[in-house]
Amino acid sequence: MLHDVGRRAFGVGRWLPVVAAALALSACRQDMHDGPRYEPLEGSTFFGDGRSARTPVANTVARGMLRQDEHLYNGTINGQLTDTFPMPVTPGMMARGHERFNVFCSPCHGRTGQGNGMVVQRGFRAPASFHDARLRNAPVGYYVNVETNGFGAMSDYTAQVPAADRWAIAAYIRALQFSQNATVDDVPADRRAELDEPAAAEPGAAPAQEAR
Repeated sequence: MLHDVGRRAFGVGRWLPVVAAALALSACRQDMHDGPRYEPLEGSTFFGDGRSARTPVANTVARGMLRQDEHLYNGTINGQLTDTFPMPVTPGMMARGHERFNVFCSPCHGRTGQGNGMVVQRGFRAPASFHDARLRNAPVGYYVNVETNGFGAMSDYTAQVPAADRWAIAAYIRALQFSQNATVDDVPADRRAELDEPAAAEPGAAPAQEAR
C-alpha cells in the first residue's frame, strides 16, 4: 500500500509543473480585456482613405444629439435670438450659474465680467466686457448661442457645459450686468441698510490681511 501511495504522489508531483505553467500562461492572456484600438486621429491601413475615424452615415443623427428644442439648445426661437428663458430662473439656478461661471468663464472674462481674467493678465487676448452697452442690451439667448456655437476667438462649450448650465451661466451674467450698472434706487428701501455691511467672503477666497 505504501508503494502505491508513493507512486501516486510521484505522479501528482510530476504534473504539478505542467499545471502551474498552464495557469501562468492563462493569466497572461488579455484577449478582449486589452483589445486593439485606435488613438484619436491615428492613421489606419485597414480603410482606403487611411483614417481610423469614420464619418457619420449621411442623413443620420447620433443618439441623443437631435436637439430639436432650439430655444433650449441654441437660445433662439424661429431662428431669432430670444430674451426669454426656457425654464424658471430660481435661486438654485443662479447659484449654479455663479459656480459654473467661475469655473469656465472667469479665467478669461474675470469674476465680474470686465474681461480681465487671469489668462488675460498673462497675455492672452482680452474679451469684450459684459458691461459694454452692446452686450448689456443683447438678448439673453445671445450668451447661450455663443456658449453653444462659439464666437470669434472663443470656442464652443457644448462638450464641457450642458444646456441647462449654459442658461444658468447666462442668468448669472445678467445678474453681473445688473450689479455693476445698478443704482441705490434699484435696491428695495427696506434693504438699503445692508449696503453698508461688510461683504461676505466668497467660498474659497483667501482671508483678508489685517492692517499693520
